[in-house]
Amino acid sequence: MQTSRPGTLGELKKHFSRLPTVREEIRHNLVKKLESGKELFPGLIGYSNTVMPELINALLCGHNIIFLGERGQGKSRIIRSMIQLLDEEIPAVAGCPIHDNPFQPICSDCRDKLKELGDNLPLEYIPRDLRLVEKLATSDVSTADLIGEVDPIKIASGRNLDDESSIHFGLVPRANRSIFAINELPDLAEKIQVAFFNIMEENDMQIKGFPVRLPLDILLIATANPEDYTNRGRIITPLKDRFDVQIRTHYPKKQDQEIKIMEQESKAIEFDGFEVYMPKFIKEILAEITFQARKSTAINQHSGVSCRVSIRSYEAILGSALRRCLTVGEKKRVPRICDLESVFPAIAGKLEMEYDVEDRTETELLEDLSKRAVKTVFNNYFELDQLAAVTQVFETGMKVTVSRSQPSAEYQGLLEAIPGLKEIVAALVDATDPAAAASAIEFILEGLHLSNKINRDVVNEEVVYR
Repeated sequence: MQTSRPGTLGELKKHFSRLPTVREEIRHNLVKKLESGKELFPGLIGYSNTVMPELINALLCGHNIIFLGERGQGKSRIIRSMIQLLDEEIPAVAGCPIHDNPFQPICSDCRDKLKELGDNLPLEYIPRDLRLVEKLATSDVSTADLIGEVDPIKIASGRNLDDESSIHFGLVPRANRSIFAINELPDLAEKIQVAFFNIMEENDMQIKGFPVRLPLDILLIATANPEDYTNRGRIITPLKDRFDVQIRTHYPKKQDQEIKIMEQESKAIEFDGFEVYMPKFIKEILAEITFQARKSTAINQHSGVSCRVSIRSYEAILGSALRRCLTVGEKKRVPRICDLESVFPAIAGKLEMEYDVEDRTETELLEDLSKRAVKTVFNNYFELDQLAAVTQVFETGMKVTVSRSQPSAEYQGLLEAIPGLKEIVAALVDATDPAAAASAIEFILEGLHLSNKINRDVVNEEVVYR
C-alpha cells in the first residue's frame, strides 16, 4: 500500500477506488515475483519441478487448495510461506474483529459506522503476519471455535439473539481478507465440516438456529494425509468437491535434497571453543537411514517417515560428539559411526511399525536400518578391491578396538600400522586432523565388517574389529 498511510476512508479514496480481494492481491504479488525472477518460497527444497508449478497455477487461478501428503513433507512450511505473497499491510475498518474492507464492510457494526461517519470512517492497518490464521483439526473442534458463538455480554447489553452484531466471531470470520489454513482436515467432525462447507460456498452460517450471511473474502488452504482423505466417512463429499485443486506433496527424491533439508532445519547448538565438522559420509548415512525407513516393509508407509527423522538425527549425532569432547577434553566435534546409536531415541517416536512385524523390537529395526545405510554409503565410496591391503592385515591377526569415548588421538597410530589406510582416509577427510580421521577410520572398518570382510564383536561397550 502507500507509504504515507491514509487515516480515514475519505483519504483512502484519494488513492484507491477499491481494494483488491485476497486472491487478487496474491495473484498480483505472485506475478511481480515471477517476472522479477525472485525465489517464491525460500527454503523449500525438492519441489521446484513437482509441487511448485501446480501451486503457482492454483494461486494464479485463485483456487482453494488442499495439500495431500504424509507427515513431515513441508506442507505447513508452504502455507506459512504464502504470507510473503500478501501486501505488507492492508487498510481495514478500525476496531473491526474481521478486518472489514472500508469500501465494502460486511459486518453490521461496520456498515452502521459507515452510514454514520461516511468518509470520516477511521482506518487501521493489518500487517501481513496477522493475515494467516491456522487451525489444527481435531475431533473436539466446535462450531463456536471455527464459526462463532453468541456473545452473552452483548446479549446482556440489550442486543437480540438474531442480531448479527451479537456474535463473537470464530477463527474463520476473523480470517476475512486473509488466508485460512486448516491442518488434518478429515479429523473435523462431520457437523463441523457441514458448517465449514456452508461458509465456503454459500457465505452463510447458522448460530443458535439463526441464519447469518457473511460474504467472507478468504483463501482457504487445507492439509490431509492421503489415506484419511480418500477413506469414505472421513470427509463429506460436498466439502471435498469444494476444494478447487488438490496438490500431492512428497518426500525428497534425492539424498542431497534430504541433506540440504537436514542442514537447513537442524537446531545445532553452538558452544564457544568447540569447532564442529560433519563429514560428508556421516550426513549421507543419516539421510540414507531415512530413505531406508521409507522403503521398509516393517514401517507403516501410510503414516510416513517424516523429514524430521533426518533433522533430529543430525542434531542427536552432533550432541553425542559434543558429549565425547566434554568427556575426553577435545575441542573438535566430529561424529563417528559409534555415535549412530545416539540417534535411535531421536528416531524411535517418529516411526510407526506395522502390527504384523513379529519378534522384532524397535531398537533392532533401527539397528538394521543404520547398518543398511552404512553399507549403502560405503559401497558408494569404495570397491572392496581398493581395501584389499587393509583386509589382509586383519587376516594376519590384527585387532582394532574403538568406542564412543575413545580419544581421537588413539586412532592416529592405525594410519601407519595398517598399510594403505592413510591414503584411503585422506580420500575422505583431512588425514592430519585426528578427529576427522577417527571418524573415517570407523566408517571404513564398519563398512568392511558389513561387507563380510572382517569380524566385529561388542565387549563392554567397546567394538572390536578382527
